[in-house]
Amino acid sequence: MQTYKQLTCAQRCQIYALKKTNISQQKIASIIGASQSSVSRELKRNTGKRGIVSNKHKC
Repeated sequence: MQTYKQLTCAQRCQIYALKKTNISQQKIASIIGASQSSVSRELKRNTGKRGIVSNKHKC
């Protein structure tokens, strides 16, 4: 049985910072130690019509 971990606040902040520098989701995933699908879901969940909403998770 697989166990799942939630992304930490620090990982979320890293995702948004790295995404702003146009790094690919796959590269971001390897940098923060998470799966590419986790990064993709996080960006999809917290991206609005005007772009990334990073102030939702203040670290």
